[in-house]
Amino acid sequence: MKFTLKTAATALALVCAASLANATELRLSHQWSNKDVRHMVAQIMADEVAAADVDLTIKIFGSKSLFKPREQYKPLSRGQLDMTVLPLSYAGGQQPAYNLTLMPGLVKNHDHATRLSASPFMKALEEKMAQDDVMVLVHGYLAGGFAGKDKCITKPEDAAGLQTRAAGKAFEQMLAGAGASIASMASSEIYNAMQTDVLQAANTSSSSFVSYRIYEQVKCYTPAGDYALWFMYQPLLMNKSTFDGLTEAQQNALRTAAAKAQAYYLEEAKKEDAASEQVFRDAGVEIAQMSEADFEAWRALAKETSYKAFVAEVSDGQALLDMALAVE
Repeated sequence: MKFTLKTAATALALVCAASLANATELRLSHQWSNKDVRHMVAQIMADEVAAADVDLTIKIFGSKSLFKPREQYKPLSRGQLDMTVLPLSYAGGQQPAYNLTLMPGLVKNHDHATRLSASPFMKALEEKMAQDDVMVLVHGYLAGGFAGKDKCITKPEDAAGLQTRAAGKAFEQMLAGAGASIASMASSEIYNAMQTDVLQAANTSSSSFVSYRIYEQVKCYTPAGDYALWFMYQPLLMNKSTFDGLTEAQQNALRTAAAKAQAYYLEEAKKEDAASEQVFRDAGVEIAQMSEADFEAWRALAKETSYKAFVAEVSDGQALLDMALAVE
């Protein structure tokens, strides 16, 4: 066959068509703003995958633009969504075991959270995700603390008699066991509730304490430090069938990007806690630190309240709880 410009053009067109056929765009949904650490984790994934040049792109839909915050897991499991970053406890209705990922006293600090993510406990949760055609690409926990309008809160007796906002059902159960009265509300409502004396104490994430300016309404702040009660698992997940359908090069690019994103996530999560403490300190708020004895007192209370309720509700709850508690 004689080689001509026409045959060269035809060959090039075929190569381009084949390349386009292999090119894949993944849709990633989350609820956060583009300044949030969880968006940055997603952005690292997108940037690293693009740089790998494996005919794979990740398009991010942030700020609840594609799915509502609590409605992302189901479309992910059905293959209607490729990737998401979300608190796994949002899917506790579909998989009650996921409620363990927002449980008081289960995680002590960020390094402990990292060990938990690599433990048989997490492998058991990942097996449940696989049943829903979901897999983890990036593990990550964010922490939180306590703030008191009139006093410091580090141990259970400090919460007795206080009208308190807790982050999650399990925390409400534990704080009620400590003698607190529970006021359920969004983090965005804490400021006004404290300003109007409806609320005397609150428990939420480090970032929410800062973004909602709670430092303007409280006397004392107990940040996440060497010990903290509030840890929420917020991974970057992917539809497993979608991942399995990619080329080996594309899968490797995702895994490499995920390793970089996970390291960033851990570093930034620690920074958020330290930054929140500094913001409260600069605002003249007293800083209290939770001790190991305080943490153990809360965990003992959680065992009699939150943990007991979880085990009663989840068929394999005790086995999962034991696996989590076995991680030192």
